[in-house]
Amino acid sequence: MRISDDTIRQIHDATDIVEVVEEFVSLKKKGQNWWALSPFVDEKTPSFTVSPSKGIYKCFSTGKGGDAISFVMEMEGIGYIEALKYLAKKYGIEIEEEELTPAQQETQSFKESLLIALNHAKNFYQDNLKVGEGKAVGASYFKERGFDWEIIEKFELGFALNKWNAFEENALKNGFKSEILEKAGLVIKKEEGKSYDRFRGRVIFPIHNVSGRAIGFGARTLKKDEKPKYINSPESEVYHKSQILYGMFQAKKSVREKENCYLVEGYTDVISLHQEGIENVVASSGTSLTEEQIALIGRFTKNITILYDGDTAGINASMRGVNLILEKGLDVKIVTFPDGEDPDSYVKKIGGEAFKAFLEKNQKDFILFKTALGLDEAKNDPLKRAEVIRDIVETIIKIPDSIKQSVFFKECSNLLEIDEEVLIEEGNSILLRAQKKKYNQQRHDGGGKSMPPSVEALIPEEKKKESVDPVMAFQERECIRILLEYGKEKDEDENRLSDFMISEIDQISFSTPVYRKILEVYKLETGKGNFVDARFFIHHPDADIKSEVVNLISEKGTISETWEKKFKIIVPEKDAKLHKVVYSNILRLKYRTIKKLCAESMELLKNSTTEDEVIENQKIYFELKQQENELAKELGITYS
Repeated sequence: MRISDDTIRQIHDATDIVEVVEEFVSLKKKGQNWWALSPFVDEKTPSFTVSPSKGIYKCFSTGKGGDAISFVMEMEGIGYIEALKYLAKKYGIEIEEEELTPAQQETQSFKESLLIALNHAKNFYQDNLKVGEGKAVGASYFKERGFDWEIIEKFELGFALNKWNAFEENALKNGFKSEILEKAGLVIKKEEGKSYDRFRGRVIFPIHNVSGRAIGFGARTLKKDEKPKYINSPESEVYHKSQILYGMFQAKKSVREKENCYLVEGYTDVISLHQEGIENVVASSGTSLTEEQIALIGRFTKNITILYDGDTAGINASMRGVNLILEKGLDVKIVTFPDGEDPDSYVKKIGGEAFKAFLEKNQKDFILFKTALGLDEAKNDPLKRAEVIRDIVETIIKIPDSIKQSVFFKECSNLLEIDEEVLIEEGNSILLRAQKKKYNQQRHDGGGKSMPPSVEALIPEEKKKESVDPVMAFQERECIRILLEYGKEKDEDENRLSDFMISEIDQISFSTPVYRKILEVYKLETGKGNFVDARFFIHHPDADIKSEVVNLISEKGTISETWEKKFKIIVPEKDAKLHKVVYSNILRLKYRTIKKLCAESMELLKNSTTEDEVIENQKIYFELKQQENELAKELGITYS
């Protein structure tokens, strides 16, 4: 099958790469481009960028890049033709295509064939709801659950006829190969060569990937005594349960807009909340959360609110996945329901608006909730209390952000009525034991060649004494000073100076620990919509931050002429044009950063031992050197 060049041109002309990428990740505009955490690897700092003016994306962590078509191919694991069809459908462009003959179908890629078969199954199950047994049994069940036809179509719900081969016979008649049906998990083959439909006499919940394609199914029995209650599609080339969250396709837009993702247990929880206008909700489908599922949520928001049953089992189920969420740097809240209630039953009982108000009123930070719950269970038993304290500390140290850690240690110190330093010391002890255990395992596995862990290895990077270039430190200091003193200033378009500065320096990792911490806090607060200045930091609990900010706003002396003559650093005067000063300072900070990277790259090049290493390191060095020269030219710097 071939799509005409004219149709391909129409697709290229209509495609907005930002719109396409936002189907899969949450983008934020910075300068002329858009940035996000890479959808290809797990990372803390955004390295994935989209350039709308060039119509391309680039992931600096993996080196992957291209246009909207290649992005869809990468994310969906499909071929060029299927990616074109995906974009044509998105933008309402008609593609004329021939019916696939069995021979043509064989030439399709394996994954594409599976997706086509699964889509056919989804349509078959949907159509069953409209007539005969499906209408009498399946549609009636959904109606009893309170689902209207609009929500049934939104989630593409269906019904599998109570016959051994109803779907298989239909699929074979439509040219699908028996092997593909089996590999897609739609048909089960027995040793003697006989086969039958996997799903029979059950209502069907299609499971979609992020772009909305059916990749698997969940099927619920309608008989009270039949076990199991649910049957799910097996793992396949296109369906990996650990990487999928039910309802993410329908929820992603709302999750992005609300900047929060509600996490529930089952299919009907998701559907019932959607019907009541609460769309930023996904389900783990009764399984423990995985790293891949958390990363999927992290593409669209950093905030998760867990909505689980109010019974002990429901609460304990939510506990198990939270440490993993915290390790990934996401914030977690929890809402518990009255005994005997779950999101599905409770939203039906009180209605959508009352349910939203209930969530707003009853959501609690997970760590503080866990602390209060543990203390309640421990009562006056000192041994149980000690276990609770240790468990809470183990949870807190999972958080990668040291500032958040500090806040939770302080909060939990008050709740637990125990000195904050004791909690921190216990956290360090747990980390040390874990490091020693890892070291002993490495010695066992590697014949004792590993180096023993040191206490220094357990100290967070921002706590270590670092050798910092004084010129770089001064440039970073000036950025922080300008932010604190002039961040609220606005230009003629009412844009804050702080927004411009943050967008320009967001990709730069400050080398001075205290300035790095101040910048992290500043970005965290402005991200919440709070404007902060020096007064905010003077009252900050971190002693290093407080001391440095006090110094910044207290100094009255003049800077030596050496800074400008020798190091080419301009110190702003009050009567200087602020925007010019800021722009110059940012350029110079970028220049110093690139210059430092050039020096490090040269060392790598000198120490290269193979031809491949030399070529790769040369490429990196010359790219950095080109950027350094461009910045130097813009700054009017003639020295190297």
